[in-house]
Amino acid sequence: MNDSTQKKSWWQRLKGGLSRTSSSIGTAITDLVSKRRLDAAAIEELEEVLIRADLGVAVAAKVAAAVGEGRYDKSVTADEVKTIFAAEMEKILAPVAQPLVIDGSAKPFVILVIGVNGSGKTTTIGKLAAKFSAEGRRVMLAAGDTFRAAAIEQLKIWGTRTQAPVIASTAGADAASLAFEALTAAKAQAIDVLIIDTAGRLQNKAGLMGELEKIVRVMKKVDASAPHAVLLVLDATVGQNALSQVEEFSRVAGVTGLVMTKLDGTARGGILVAIAAKHRLPVHFIGVGEGVDDLSPFAAGDFARAVAGLDG
Repeated sequence: MNDSTQKKSWWQRLKGGLSRTSSSIGTAITDLVSKRRLDAAAIEELEEVLIRADLGVAVAAKVAAAVGEGRYDKSVTADEVKTIFAAEMEKILAPVAQPLVIDGSAKPFVILVIGVNGSGKTTTIGKLAAKFSAEGRRVMLAAGDTFRAAAIEQLKIWGTRTQAPVIASTAGADAASLAFEALTAAKAQAIDVLIIDTAGRLQNKAGLMGELEKIVRVMKKVDASAPHAVLLVLDATVGQNALSQVEEFSRVAGVTGLVMTKLDGTARGGILVAIAAKHRLPVHFIGVGEGVDDLSPFAAGDFARAVAGLDG
């Protein structure tokens, strides 16, 4: 598959994946502007539509104001509004659309993957392993979510699929010891990328956060620069809850970048824009489905146009 075909098929998947978000916003915009001229009440209604799509109050106000600028008492088309909407979103998203750069001088490059249970952590790790393996890198996985036997088994399946060795223990084992063992093994085997899964029991915040701190502390005994990336996996379907997850995990684990999953399962894809505006953390990847190819580097313009329901 050549690059342009690949890009086109990703655009189609992205647009399809974000269709629930774009149709809820798009329908509301069309209803709003088709029968009336733009006035203060219309701008206010548009703002409410955007808040409902989880864009956040500040972003919604900014976009609505941009739509109204110089257009009061004029008729505008839905596409005009969508184009302004996409441009305003892209301005917010462009600074955070940053690729995950694997530093080749770090052997292994250690990626700690964190997030609450059900956010899609283990599947994301599998997809990243497939991506890095396809780039010719040697990958190792560590089943650090020792709290759930199912997570360990799931990671082993991904290890088989991607031909990546998996360091695992039994359920209930000490996650920090496992991370230490994995990093020691990865160094000995000249592994390029070590990806470590972690537990996600946010309801037991103190215990979970203490465990994450211990994992980081223990790894630094093997490699003072590890972990080199701390990826927080967020489930788009939780909407506003994702904002508080970013706060919690950033405070404890020093999040370096975000992965947003399950954008195809929600009409609340706007939450990514709210997170970008508030936290300004790099967004490395987004996921719009279960397939290996459904996790892709985050491109601000593509995302903004897909959410607005415009063509690529």
